[in-house]
Amino acid sequence: MKRTILAALGLATGLAVPAAAQDFKVGMLLPFSGVYASLGNEIETGFNLGIEKFGTETDATFEIVSEDTEVKPPVALGKAKKLILQDKVDVMMGIVSSGVLGAVRDMVHGAGVPLIVANAGNDEATGNNCSPYITRMSFSNGQVNRPMGKWMYEQGIRKVYTLAPDYAAGRQMIGGFTETFTAAGGEIVGQEYTPFQKTQDFGPYLAQAKSSGADAVFVFYAGGEAISFVKQYDSFGLKADLPLYGSGFLTSPLYVNAEGPAAEGVITALHYAPTIDSPENAAFVSAFKEKTGRAPSEFAVHGYDAARALIEATKAGATDRETLANALRKVKFDGPRGTLSIDPATNNIVQPIYVYETVAGDGGQTQKVLAKLPAEADPANGCEMAPVSN
Repeated sequence: MKRTILAALGLATGLAVPAAAQDFKVGMLLPFSGVYASLGNEIETGFNLGIEKFGTETDATFEIVSEDTEVKPPVALGKAKKLILQDKVDVMMGIVSSGVLGAVRDMVHGAGVPLIVANAGNDEATGNNCSPYITRMSFSNGQVNRPMGKWMYEQGIRKVYTLAPDYAAGRQMIGGFTETFTAAGGEIVGQEYTPFQKTQDFGPYLAQAKSSGADAVFVFYAGGEAISFVKQYDSFGLKADLPLYGSGFLTSPLYVNAEGPAAEGVITALHYAPTIDSPENAAFVSAFKEKTGRAPSEFAVHGYDAARALIEATKAGATDRETLANALRKVKFDGPRGTLSIDPATNNIVQPIYVYETVAGDGGQTQKVLAKLPAEADPANGCEMAPVSN
């Protein structure tokens, strides 16, 4: 599938326009089919909204060529090659799956094409596999969970049982939490990894958690697995005596209403919630609701802020692949999430983390922000960032 959009001076249009000060061709590499299609569509909507919102701040124009990764690394690699070699894009944006990011990393690095990562959170991408051409505007798996370990300990929780799907993201998410929780003095009394996308009955794991002596359960699940897990946790009647905590993907605004009342009382941490109280977020939520009729998710804000980062780079004088890559590493602005910046040591985003409880709202489930935790840069994790040559 291919979509081409021309955005000039912030207005999306299907018509050709005269060349402006600088015309950038943007390759959008997202899943528009398969298990993560809803995430791809959400990121695309956010990105286009960001171009419309901030496009008037730059003289640059943006021609957007979209390709469907199908969430398949070999397919994504082929699409990346097409965008780079055939379409000759100046910059790429997207990537939902960490497996896809791993597949295209060497191609992107070798070709010297800047890539703005709008979702994939694998720690290695801004760790030992970092590249000066890859800038992440989303999150890293450890980043969104490390602050929660210390925070939960400060709430008086001393013993925790953890659960997550058995794949890289699941282990990295839980690893980030356990690192800080145990450092604070907490104890992990049980830790299980469930077969990824194959576990339909969480009952045996929930029984183990109940008998573990834990004060609380901390989990990472997302998408369909999150919906199933939250509903089964509630049906087991565990929440009253064994509170459920987790990474914010567990109760994402994208699908929390599918979880219904079962999600109420669950406390999670993430880099974005649509109820963050700030002028920047209020403007974003209002514009997104006008476009879609619903509140934005963390995936939408990834796309929105990726567009903003690209525009900020052009305002800083970027004119080609190399200057774009260098300018993206220096981006800093106040967005819906708060103050965002890029750590030049890793090219990973630095952002605050929000702890929120899912509560009943007028139109379904909503988020009550309990705490804003300070922004912290990820450790280098083996990243040795070489400069981009101009």
